[in-house]
Amino acid sequence: MATLRRLREVPRHLLVCEKSNFGHDKSRHRHLVETHYYNYRVSFLIPECGVLSKELKDLVMGFGPYYFVKGLPLYELITHEFINTFVKKGSCYALTYNTNIDEDNTVALLPNGKLILSLDKDTYEETGLQGRPSQYSGRKTMRFIVSIDLMDLSSNLDSKKYKRVSWAFKEKKPLKFDFLLAWHQTGAEGSTMMSYFSGYGIQEHQPKIALSTTPDLRCPVLRSGLLGGEPEAACSAHELFDWLGAVFSHADLNNEPYNFVSTYCCPQPSSVVAQASLCSVTGFLLPERICVLLEQLCRYFDEPKLAPWVTLSVQGFADSPVSWRESEHGFQKGGEHLYNFVIFNNRDYWLQMAVGADDDCPP
Repeated sequence: MATLRRLREVPRHLLVCEKSNFGHDKSRHRHLVETHYYNYRVSFLIPECGVLSKELKDLVMGFGPYYFVKGLPLYELITHEFINTFVKKGSCYALTYNTNIDEDNTVALLPNGKLILSLDKDTYEETGLQGRPSQYSGRKTMRFIVSIDLMDLSSNLDSKKYKRVSWAFKEKKPLKFDFLLAWHQTGAEGSTMMSYFSGYGIQEHQPKIALSTTPDLRCPVLRSGLLGGEPEAACSAHELFDWLGAVFSHADLNNEPYNFVSTYCCPQPSSVVAQASLCSVTGFLLPERICVLLEQLCRYFDEPKLAPWVTLSVQGFADSPVSWRESEHGFQKGGEHLYNFVIFNNRDYWLQMAVGADDDCPP
C-alpha cells in the first residue's frame, strides 16, 4: 500500500519567477543563460508576426554544428592534447548520449574545464577515484559524483593525481560512451573537431528547425510590472508559463466539449492576435548562441511593433548530470530543467526557471 501511495504522489516541481530590466546593471539574464550548459531545445514566440526578420532567420540558421562520436573512450577527454586544443582555447561541451541519469553512468564536460561523472556504486568503486555520494541516492547510496578539474590536471602531467586518473580510465576501468560534442571559439574552424576525432567515426549534425505561423491565437494579457497578475487586468507569470507549455505542445486550446485530450484554455484576461510566429530549434545547443538570440529578441522592439511582448524558452537535457553551473541534476519522474524569458517592449523582462524533484533551487 505504501508503494501505491508513493506512485500516486505528484512529484515536487519548482518554478521560480523574477522580473528585471535588460538595462539594469545588476540584471543577471546573461549569467543565467551562460551557466545553463546543456540545452536541448530553444523556442520563441512572437505575437502579431507573420514572417521572421532576416536577422532572426540568420541567427536560427546559424546555431552551428554539433558532433556525435560513438564509443569514445573517456580517457580521450583527459589527454594533454585534447585539453590544449579544445578546453584551453574556447568553450568545449561534451555530454553522454542515450544514457539515463538514474540508471547508467553519465559524463559531462563543462566549458570551465570540469569533467563531471555520475557513476553507479560498482563503477565508482572500480575506478578508485575520489568523489561524493549523490544527494539523490536515497537512504542507501548507490550513485556517486566525481568532479575532475582538467585545467588543474593538465598543469602537471607528471603528478600523482594525473597518473592516477589516467590509469583509472585507461587500465583499471576503461569506460566508453557515445558523446555529443560542441566547441565554441570565435574564429575557429569547424573542421577542427571533425579531424581530431576522425579515428572514431565522428558525425557532424545541424540543429533541426521548425517554423510555424498560428492565425487568430488567443494570448494572455500581461503587464510587465504585475508578475503575480491582477484579476481582470493581467495574467500572472505562472498562468503564462502553463499557457506557453500548451502552445509549444501544439495543444488545442479551444476547450470544446468534444475534446477529450485537453480541456485547457487560455487564461483570462486575454486577447486574440491576428497571427503569431513560433520557432523551435532542437539539437545540442550552446548557451553562447542562445545569448546572441536573446539579445536579438531584445532589439526586436527597437522599432515600433504591435506585439507587447515576446518569449524565449529553453529546455535542458533531461539526463544531464548538472542543471545550472555544477548543481547536481536528477531525473526521478521528469528530469526537467528549463527557463523562459518574457521580453516586454519597454526592455523589462520576466525570467521563469523550473526544475523537477531531483534538483536544487534554480540560482
